Amino acid sequence: MKIAAVVLALALAAPAAAQERDYCPARPGLGTPACTIAPGRVSVETSIADWERDEGADQRSDTSLFGDTVVRVGLADTIEGIAGWTPVGIARERDKMTGTTDRSTAVGDAYLGLKANLAHPDGSGFSFAVQPFATLPVGRSPIGAGDWGAGLLAPLSYDLAGGVNVQLTPEVDAAVDEDGSGRHLAYSAVAGVEVPFTKTLSATGEVQALRDQDPSGRSTQTFAALSLAWMANDDFQVDAGCVAGLNHSAPGARLYAGLSRRF
Repeated sequence: MKIAAVVLALALAAPAAAQERDYCPARPGLGTPACTIAPGRVSVETSIADWERDEGADQRSDTSLFGDTVVRVGLADTIEGIAGWTPVGIARERDKMTGTTDRSTAVGDAYLGLKANLAHPDGSGFSFAVQPFATLPVGRSPIGAGDWGAGLLAPLSYDLAGGVNVQLTPEVDAAVDEDGSGRHLAYSAVAGVEVPFTKTLSATGEVQALRDQDPSGRSTQTFAALSLAWMANDDFQVDAGCVAGLNHSAPGARLYAGLSRRF
């Protein structure tokens, strides 16, 4: 009877023990972490503000997103469900020749995805995952894309000495055409290095190359990014970051800040 009681206690304790892992928000940064949320846990990750400027020869565009939120739910030890939505977006375009300005406010599209980790769901050692997703055209132009899209990410990461973590996120998309009707091939890769300053503060440097084969004109964009993340406690993170376009096809600058909370 005593042996049976011990076995039963261990069996009941096993799921709880399996769920104990460090919090790994998907933000900040351009890449995607390979880790997944533990089963039964929920992560709410929100951008307080996200501003981007694109400077052209004839016009300047500014896009600001507020409350852009992603919810990640642990469904199994290695699988999480993902849902996201942008409730408010403001687009502002200024014609440099005439000085006229157009301003639009709209909601963005919805995001649905599923991440399956294939090695080390806590993100330790060598971690690898696949993440198929779809975007649903619930938003309005110019914040919403105008049609559905889909894609696949395959994030991976590897721990080095001293807590340094190297990351790679390749992605392939059926991206929505610029005119808001139909889809085309787009693909990208993000490479990054995360360096811890303290137990709670870390910085991540990244580079990204993106190839977009839109029918209206093919383009290649390159970016460099730097982000900071501070873990206020085991379940709460504050972050901020900046992105710089490295070639003429890429938007010139982006600044953002956000919060992540695990429940």
